[in-house]
Amino acid sequence: MPERADAARNRAKILAAAEELFTARGAAEVTMEDIARTAGVGRGTLYRRYPDRAAIAVALLDEHERRLQESLLHGDPPLGPGAPPADRLAAFYAAMVELLERHAHLVLGTEVGHSRFTTGAYGFWRAHVRALAAGAPDPDVLADVLLAPLAPELFLHQTARGVSPERLTAALRELALRSLA
Repeated sequence: MPERADAARNRAKILAAAEELFTARGAAEVTMEDIARTAGVGRGTLYRRYPDRAAIAVALLDEHERRLQESLLHGDPPLGPGAPPADRLAAFYAAMVELLERHAHLVLGTEVGHSRFTTGAYGFWRAHVRALAAGAPDPDVLADVLLAPLAPELFLHQTARGVSPERLTAALRELALRSLA
């Protein structure tokens, strides 16, 4: 059933308000009440569609992750098919650092503790990295190890300490080249 026009408008207002608030204050500092008030919708309207902040963060992040997934599957090398695995992993790391740089507040809102490993995006990233590591010993274990540096808490910790995204990307490129050479 297609979404009603008023429901689509409310969804857009909610997501725009949440993105604005999450960017300004960080997802953990924003309440559902803040989002409803900023969006100009009732709490019932908000809760009918989104049961909590994490659900809103997932909806916002979904679009950004979908674009990256499309590039991994069908984009130009080295991010897309056609480059050696180590180069593809390095390009993936660079794209993820860029995603974290722009949207760490959203990623953090969707990946709290163990929930990181149950998101659809993590499953996709894991399958991608596992495929790149197929020639390495124990690619199942290696895939999770190679994704660990992309944890949003680690990214925020490192950048808060003054580590630039460029330094992170360079270090992750080195990791990719050494791990999958």
